[in-house]
Amino acid sequence: MRRVYSRLCSSRYSTVFVLLALLTVCLFTACSAHAQTAAEFKKARELPLFPSFKNPLALNDPATGPGVSCPDPAVMSEAIKGVNVWYLYCTGDPLNSNDKDANGNLRNHYIATWRSIDLIHWTYNGDAFPSDPSWIGVETNLWAPAVKYFNKQYYLYYVAPATTAGGPEIGVATSPHAGGPWTDLGRPVVPTEAAPCCSGSNRAVIDPDVVTDDAGQRYISFGSFFGGIAIQKLSRDGLTADKSSEVQLAVDNLFEGGAFYRHDGWYYLFVSSNNCCNGSLTGYSVNVGRARTPLGPFVDRSGLALTSSVGGGEKAIAANGNRWVGPGGNVIFKDASGQDYMLYHAIDSNGPYFDLYPGFTRRPALIDPVDWVDGWPTVRNGHWASDAVVPGPVAQPYQISNRWIDAKPEDRPGESIASLSDDFDTRTLSRQWHFIHPQADNTYTLTGSSYQVDSHGPDENGNPNLVSILGEPVPAHGDWMVETKVTVSLPFDGSCCYNYSQGALLIYGDDGNSIKLDVYADFDTRQTEFAKQVNPVPANYPDYGSAYIGAPAQTTWLRIVRRSSADGERYTAYTSADGYNWIHGTTWLHQLGPGAQIGIAAQNAAGVTVNFDYVHVSRLR
Repeated sequence: MRRVYSRLCSSRYSTVFVLLALLTVCLFTACSAHAQTAAEFKKARELPLFPSFKNPLALNDPATGPGVSCPDPAVMSEAIKGVNVWYLYCTGDPLNSNDKDANGNLRNHYIATWRSIDLIHWTYNGDAFPSDPSWIGVETNLWAPAVKYFNKQYYLYYVAPATTAGGPEIGVATSPHAGGPWTDLGRPVVPTEAAPCCSGSNRAVIDPDVVTDDAGQRYISFGSFFGGIAIQKLSRDGLTADKSSEVQLAVDNLFEGGAFYRHDGWYYLFVSSNNCCNGSLTGYSVNVGRARTPLGPFVDRSGLALTSSVGGGEKAIAANGNRWVGPGGNVIFKDASGQDYMLYHAIDSNGPYFDLYPGFTRRPALIDPVDWVDGWPTVRNGHWASDAVVPGPVAQPYQISNRWIDAKPEDRPGESIASLSDDFDTRTLSRQWHFIHPQADNTYTLTGSSYQVDSHGPDENGNPNLVSILGEPVPAHGDWMVETKVTVSLPFDGSCCYNYSQGALLIYGDDGNSIKLDVYADFDTRQTEFAKQVNPVPANYPDYGSAYIGAPAQTTWLRIVRRSSADGERYTAYTSADGYNWIHGTTWLHQLGPGAQIGIAAQNAAGVTVNFDYVHVSRLR
């Protein structure tokens, strides 16, 4: 079985590595007598040779207690008198539920900053700014830091989500040190600008990143769902963006949080999709495209560009069925050993909210290694977020990473379950089927090669009793897969609007509990959606959340894999635009039970015809 190793690839060399490492420790301790603080010097001497950790990162504020939220994290290191000191920067959430102002309200932060010498345990280092920079003109927290080093100084780019200009803008501050103090420019580096779609509205000028091309030209990217992701040239001093040079990098209504990384001659653009902050039903995940220049086009393995109306991109991380949901808002960096890591936020589905504040999603910071498979990055070789004690990142030069991980096999169909499979090649509906809602408009056509049905308006999360769902029992035991081939009459030319017409494959527990994989319209885009519906839920908890899987086409293949586990059932989504190459996406944990049903349906906005060529149910290979 293939394994990925960072260090110690052969036990034959282990003794040599350890002896060299111990010698390095001695030199390290001898040469670091002038470390930044006595406490950090002591900790640096005591760090384990082979680090280990468990997500999330351990943040601590001496005044208020453990830090529980670090959205949109950024990271930077600085060598300070022989010690690698690492800094973590976060969107301005409260540090925890004890973090309150004089009026007892949760505190806004102006880029919370944390300091560490092991990349695992972090101490609050204050905010980048004592208050909002005066040019912003309104009281707001600050978002989405991006920290860079060039021109012999550090640059902190950040978002002011509200300004007197009427829309979000991107500011910048500089410092000779990664931990500040920071001197703000006093004006935006990227001012607010009109949305390309909608007259009289401002685009989402948020989520900055800065990248440099081979000629030394710097660029700044920004953007979100409203307006998409764009890039502009940046002045040599890093303080002014050129609006006239703007190029679109990713489609609107789908992607945000653009982050660049250079690897093996390629520029990779990581983008996050779906809702960042929907508690335990957050469907955030990260896709990635690559290009030879920062101006793109950024394409996936099939050549589909992120600017396409169907999105695209290879999946770098998504929820894998453990407690961590909604991974995204990431950056990629190298640890002291040269191993690439993804730093990102995610939500603990077992405790998604700030204590005493149900509905306010907290987003702790996580870190996991990135592996490059056939030129494409994937977190933990496709296993994605870790939730156990694992080998940790290397923060100091004497440490050694002993990480390895098995390649993750893809789910494949095995033995067919003929009694639950149907090619719809007759003019009579098989007796395996029934309509879950007899009172709905259950009009359909068997064309001789497909089951054809028109959308009528409602969906399973709105008025389920009126949704026509053709259903059959799930397999009585074991792990299984269901696959269908769906063709929708939606135009795929970027036209608007058919919100939110869809052709759906469902695992239906009841009218409040289901899993769904569909192709649907979202303004000018066409997307795949993998959704979880759960009821009942406590007050202020969501009952519906969804994730983007892979790019759809006029005809799209959909798969849902069901595996049993001690704490419920794990449902994993796959999509394909050709029936051969599959995108592996999010896994939802649910408890639908043995009485659940497999279903197919056309839903939401009326007027769209959906053809299902077949439903195939099989055991897993």
